[in-house]
Amino acid sequence: MFVGRVTGNLVATQKVASMTGHKLLMVEPYRVDEKSRDKLVPTGRSFVVVDTLGAGLGEMVLVCQGSSARLTPETEKLPIDAVVIGLVSSVDIEGKLIFSDRS
Repeated sequence: MFVGRVTGNLVATQKVASMTGHKLLMVEPYRVDEKSRDKLVPTGRSFVVVDTLGAGLGEMVLVCQGSSARLTPETEKLPIDAVVIGLVSSVDIEGKLIFSDRS
């Protein structure tokens, strides 16, 4: 799993039938800053993920990747390898709040 920020939407007008009606997002993974350990920083990569929760642009999300992405009731029959499984409210590292959706 990883934490990432929703950076955009993806529209595929032609796709396999099982994917019809599923919202696709562009998500950039974030990691804990190695030096200061007091903030999350982007990795510079992007992933296409299926959104099962209705995440919005700019939100921090929890993404499950690989074959585990097909273990939710909503995704068990989909040909996917990444899915939003949570909306991140806060991240606490070593007792210090480094991300909050209220800031």
